[in-house]
Amino acid sequence: MDYKKAGVDIEAGYKSVELMKEHVKKTMRPEVLGGLGGFSGAFSMKNFKDMENPVLLSGTDGVGTKIKLAFLLDKHDTIGIDCVAMCINDVACAGGESLFFLDYIACGKNYPEKIATIVSGVAEGCRQAGAALIGGETAEHPGLMPEDEYDVAGFAVGVCDEKDLITGKDIKEGDVLIGIASSGVHSNGFSLVRSVFDMTKESLNTYYDELGTTLGEALLVPTIIYVKTLKEIKDAGVRVKGCSHITGGGFYENIPRMLPEGVKAVVRKDSYPVLPIFKLMQKTGNIEEQMMYNTFNMGLGMVLAVDKNDTDRVLTAVERAGQKAYVVGEIAKGEKGVELC
Repeated sequence: MDYKKAGVDIEAGYKSVELMKEHVKKTMRPEVLGGLGGFSGAFSMKNFKDMENPVLLSGTDGVGTKIKLAFLLDKHDTIGIDCVAMCINDVACAGGESLFFLDYIACGKNYPEKIATIVSGVAEGCRQAGAALIGGETAEHPGLMPEDEYDVAGFAVGVCDEKDLITGKDIKEGDVLIGIASSGVHSNGFSLVRSVFDMTKESLNTYYDELGTTLGEALLVPTIIYVKTLKEIKDAGVRVKGCSHITGGGFYENIPRMLPEGVKAVVRKDSYPVLPIFKLMQKTGNIEEQMMYNTFNMGLGMVLAVDKNDTDRVLTAVERAGQKAYVVGEIAKGEKGVELC
């Protein structure tokens, strides 16, 4: 008996690391010390010593059950982008500059080429965010997970000068809400998605005119990483007062997280186009509207609160970053929460 016969292939692990090195190299920043393969990742902070009061920000998350679609379609190159986005968008919500990222992949059996493909997506997400992929772990779990399945999670660290933190404390009546478009379902609500549609290759490969693509392609579109868009807004001289990443819990849970007591967010449902995938899902699953807005992003990946006078500058900055934005509502006096009208 040996470790390989017990289900853990150490040689496959070595091969996975070799295959992923070329992807990881593309994410490097000058602050990274050392190379891939150490027991920890080292990152120099000397470039941030000029900040008045540097604050480290962190975020951790996974992809959730969206990963089941990757199994069914045998498509593994974008799941890593989702993982990065779920962590780093949260850091960006607080005004943080993304510094570095670590990933964790648990699998039933280490297929080196598949693992390298997953990591290529993680590396692409880090490249989009400007973060270095400085470490990670691939764990083989025979007997705990089916051989052809895996799970991905990640951890991100960013930095921000304390005076630039986005806390929501200065949000006031009359401020404007600006929504930045999502690419689709992103990485939340897939347990409901999988209950609405048949999770078979045939179903996922079905083409829908209203989607302009197959169902599987529409659902697997990776989560948008909003780091560069938020930086473009900051560089335009705009101070974002509040920022909500619309993830699990949709509008009702996430928008109030940026609000101080005594004000509410009033969102106009007809102020932006709801993406076709949500309309198809609601119709197919006969889902109540309130549940849709309480589960999904409904076409808005982030919602910002800004001073009314900054509206045009924000819209222009988002367009310059290659994204779409809409004035979707305003801040009003009232009990902390969201009102959809």
